[in-house]
Amino acid sequence: MAAEGTGAAEGTGVAGGAAERLARFEELRGRLWGVAYRITGTVSDAEDAVQETWLRWQALPDDAPVASPRAFLTTVVSRICYDLLGSARARRELYVGPWLPEPLLDGAPGRGPAAPGRSGAPDGPEDRVTLDESVSMALLTVLERLTPAERTAFVLYDVFAVPFPEIAEAVGRTPDAVRRLASRARRRVRAEAPRRTVDRSEHRRTVEAFLAAVTGGDFAALLTVLDPQVVWRSDGGGKVTAARRPVLGRTKVARYAWGVVTGGLDPATVRLSVRDVNGAPGIVFTDPTGRFPSGVLAFTVHAGRITEVDAVLNPDKLGQLRAETGAGAAPGDGTAPGTGAAPGAGAGR
Repeated sequence: MAAEGTGAAEGTGVAGGAAERLARFEELRGRLWGVAYRITGTVSDAEDAVQETWLRWQALPDDAPVASPRAFLTTVVSRICYDLLGSARARRELYVGPWLPEPLLDGAPGRGPAAPGRSGAPDGPEDRVTLDESVSMALLTVLERLTPAERTAFVLYDVFAVPFPEIAEAVGRTPDAVRRLASRARRRVRAEAPRRTVDRSEHRRTVEAFLAAVTGGDFAALLTVLDPQVVWRSDGGGKVTAARRPVLGRTKVARYAWGVVTGGLDPATVRLSVRDVNGAPGIVFTDPTGRFPSGVLAFTVHAGRITEVDAVLNPDKLGQLRAETGAGAAPGDGTAPGTGAAPGAGAGR
């Protein structure tokens, strides 16, 4: 699996005038946002980092030589995100319940075709992750367990193919130290990342089977679609009612989802849709009346069964959903009101 192309020197160039700088920055904005989101795990931090990068780019003297704007801007945004991630760790230690990344709906900035791999890289292309894999909720959750330096090194090297000397500038380490960081992070990701199908149609069929089971009242079918060791994590952030500990195992997860569906929710108002969540089919649910909180479910699927469910319910992490739905009705290819209540959005009772 080839990673995105390196930020190595692109030939001689200069920062240029305001118009030229703006054009170059806009050309690289998607890449910068993609780097920032994968390092921080939140849309707001990614947007802040890209904005700060622009301000620093704009503030360069007119005659300042920049051999590679791509490498320069990637290093700047990475350093900003590295610093943000360090301060965010302290906040997340006080977070109520599991902390999950902020979901991306229907495509993510910074994704795109992969470029040829690096020459002389210590690992083959099969050891690196693709851009689609790197934005998955499952992998981002694993990246939360890395140190800020490990996460930054992994994202830059294994996903975006940034050379070690440039990563060293971003994290304030030597290139050899960064190489060790990336290697250690890679080992942890290999060991802890869940197995997942790469067949998009299989993933979607499994998610649709889950939705049909919970909305159709078929408990046996629900058990069938869940892996025996399935894990359900709910992120309410203390803002809405949600399970504060992961729910483990097929029977407990099925009962949890079943309890939400039969817990007095109004099936006439909850709207559901199957949509892309961080690059793979997931479920979005809203209630235009506001009586039931909106939320997003991301799924990890392996061998036709769901192995992980990440339920993001914290309204602070649903800005994209609020912006596009207004009162909360989720557009897309999903069902209309009356199909059933949102699974997994309530508290563990």
